Amino acid sequence: MPNRRTTHMNPQVIIYKSRVLLTCGLGLLLLTGSLSTQAQRRRGTPPDSALAKTGSTTTVRMEEETVFTDGMRFMMTDEPTKAVAEFAKVLQKHPDNAAAQYAIANALSKTGKTTEAIPYAAKAYALDGKNKFYALLLAELYVKQKRYGEAEQLYEAMLKQGPENAEYGVELAAIYLFDDKPDKALDTYSRVERELGVNEEISRQKQRIYLKQNKIDKAVEEAEKLVQSEPGDPDFLLEGAELLVANNRDDQAIGWIDRALKLNPDLPQAHVLLADIYRKKGDTTRVTEELNKVIANPNLEAGLKARILSNYADLTGNSAVAKQDALKMGEELAKANPNDHKSQVMVADLLLQQGRKADARNAYARAARLDGSIYEVWGALLRLDGELNQADSLLKHSEEALEVFPTQGLFWYSNGSANLIKRRYQQAVDALEESQKLLAATNNRELQSGIQAQLGDAYNGLGEHAKSDEAYEAVLKVDPLNDYVLNNYSYFLSLRKEKLDRALQLSRKLVERHPTESTYLDTYAWVLYVSKDYAKAKQYLEKALADPSGVSGTIIEHYGDVLFQLGEQARALEQWKQAKAKGGAGPEIDRKITTGKL
Repeated sequence: MPNRRTTHMNPQVIIYKSRVLLTCGLGLLLLTGSLSTQAQRRRGTPPDSALAKTGSTTTVRMEEETVFTDGMRFMMTDEPTKAVAEFAKVLQKHPDNAAAQYAIANALSKTGKTTEAIPYAAKAYALDGKNKFYALLLAELYVKQKRYGEAEQLYEAMLKQGPENAEYGVELAAIYLFDDKPDKALDTYSRVERELGVNEEISRQKQRIYLKQNKIDKAVEEAEKLVQSEPGDPDFLLEGAELLVANNRDDQAIGWIDRALKLNPDLPQAHVLLADIYRKKGDTTRVTEELNKVIANPNLEAGLKARILSNYADLTGNSAVAKQDALKMGEELAKANPNDHKSQVMVADLLLQQGRKADARNAYARAARLDGSIYEVWGALLRLDGELNQADSLLKHSEEALEVFPTQGLFWYSNGSANLIKRRYQQAVDALEESQKLLAATNNRELQSGIQAQLGDAYNGLGEHAKSDEAYEAVLKVDPLNDYVLNNYSYFLSLRKEKLDRALQLSRKLVERHPTESTYLDTYAWVLYVSKDYAKAKQYLEKALADPSGVSGTIIEHYGDVLFQLGEQARALEQWKQAKAKGGAGPEIDRKITTGKL
């Protein structure tokens, strides 16, 4: 929304101004009080001692003003505790000095000592009930303690003093809302409007109250008041239309939109709203017509058009037809503006909404080539590369992203993952360690575990087994049921024929959690095989083979190895041949088939 010409009343600003005025006037208030006391004393002083007394009282008055000034200086340097001590010196001699009572209350409030501040603020107000600043501070303290009724009385008294205090009705209305008195808040807002005229923020607040009370007509009346306050401004009309659409008054909203378009026929938001209304009515022809008006508008730059189409797609909810229409228009927009990265991002977002991940990834890649400075685009691109198992693209795109964002830990993580998949173990370690360093301050346990788990794999690939085991154990310490680590750690231990008891413990936990998962069954069976428990290994491999969809060449080869160890050489040879045909068997498979032996 553009800036309004109407004046906004901000309660916090009002309070701040009040405090400034009082700060400037405290010295004068104290001086007035002192002079009054001095005058009273002079009237009761014998003539022959008048001069001496006058000098004495003048000195006392100057000393008191100095003390008070010191207190104010401490307040200005944000040392309220020291200020309290100075103001207290004044009260010791003049306990009925309202300004000093207020000053102490204000200083205590700034230190968070609301309960201690209230008696001083109350005394200041009791001494000078017409001083609005004293009333404001006391009301503020009452609100902090949720003593809303007492705060309301103070504000109501101020409003009764005259129309010059009408602006404080805004704060009173807010307190009524805190106190769950919406009707009184509405009455108070109306009182302020009668004195000061229609105000945008007050009207909006009244709308919120009416909507909460389900008084839609009253909320619409407030919208109309804003329109009348700025009859040449179409924005208020569009806001009113949005309110009507949100409350299922589409036909009425169309009238408001038409009024806005008469003022400005090029309003893109007006056409988007109409498109959404006609979408709900099932009028796809009008939907396309309205959106085409946005796309065809020569006064809108391509990026704004893209954002408008994205907003429309968000409005449509689960409407597949509307999303498809938006995508079609978005693709036409991107085609007409091939160098506009925002259009490419918009198309990518729309494709992703429809589950077309590969196409979305390509669109994000085009956007990144056009403008590589957008972190979110790289993040979406790398995430999709990973989900699509595109290791080469993940490696390439993560390297490009790191050229622009070299301190982003998530991008280093993606790069480390890609290098690990490509078996570039040293590069993987370097990237993952950098990621770990940059993300050390995050509280994302899952992310930290993911980095450690992949470091375990990368260290193992380098033959740095001690570091690998340490990384895996670090994950299991905080996440003892991490399936990824349970599987890889136990399998690598079995390949090294080390810590087999630990490997059995981990892999057993894995199959207990996933009794039908073929990969995990194979891992446990292989640990049993290395531990020379061939009969039990055969049992778990046969469980893995029971689900053909999860069977790999590796599992079939392992089954042949177990059969061979159990003396079933002919069946073993048959399994090895099936493993070779399946694909994915180990490098020794040809020798096993040729020799018929392990």
